[in-house]
Amino acid sequence: MDTVTQEEAVAATPLADDERARFFAASPFGGLECLTATFRLHRYAPHAHETYAVGAILAGCETFSSRRGRGYAGPGELVFMNPHEVHDGAPHDGGYAYRMSYPSIETLGAVAAEVSGRSDVGIPFFPQPVVHDPAGFALFVEAHVALQEDEDALKGAELLYRFLSLVIVRHARLPAREPGREHGPVARVKALLGERFAEPLTLEDLAAEARLSRHHLIRAFARETGMTPHAFLVNRRINAAETLLRAGLSPAEVAQATGFADQSHLTRAFKLRRGVTPGAYRMAFAR
Repeated sequence: MDTVTQEEAVAATPLADDERARFFAASPFGGLECLTATFRLHRYAPHAHETYAVGAILAGCETFSSRRGRGYAGPGELVFMNPHEVHDGAPHDGGYAYRMSYPSIETLGAVAAEVSGRSDVGIPFFPQPVVHDPAGFALFVEAHVALQEDEDALKGAELLYRFLSLVIVRHARLPAREPGREHGPVARVKALLGERFAEPLTLEDLAAEARLSRHHLIRAFARETGMTPHAFLVNRRINAAETLLRAGLSPAEVAQATGFADQSHLTRAFKLRRGVTPGAYRMAFAR
């Protein structure tokens, strides 16, 4: 059977009025194809992808068949289809809502090599099409939402990389190499984030500065600092925002100067960490 993209698979059958399907390309991982959808009646014809299909059921239940038999995926469960695996899909008992991603063989092969510390590890294989993994589910949904919102490329990339690393170890059963302490590389990345916090740095930029793999960097950085690189970056931006707000700059000006996508992005991040909005913080220091 010829492989198809997920967009082609959805388009093969028209959607009902109360059904929704939205595709978007996430800039990290080579423009990763992603889907968020709600289906009540839509049925997929048997098809296969050149990529993996990895996602999460948000509500309802999906049923599908593949060479592994008939499966059912419900709320809070992760679903996996391996490349070239023929499968269909249909609503069960009223429909379902889900979020999906379609990482390439090259992407998961690279993540597997970094996680295992071996260049000859091959490509991951997920033996179970449906798994219950609350931590993995939450991480995937957070990553998918961040990639869709596209406010902060590093956030989405880091979250998705952490998710892929997690599920490759847990559900493709690949042993992980535990990183040691990396004082020098972590210090270099901290300095880079401290100096260039307003720039759109990527996970690859940080790994290159550290001269470590992305997996090794994230794990070592969190072990050294108690935060992931993205969390450290946001904290640095908030500290810089406080200085500028105390100097009288408007929240919009501060957002632009500190690397946030816009004023709303700054406001959400600031209030989450300081308990007040940037405007209220600025007024407290007004002369």
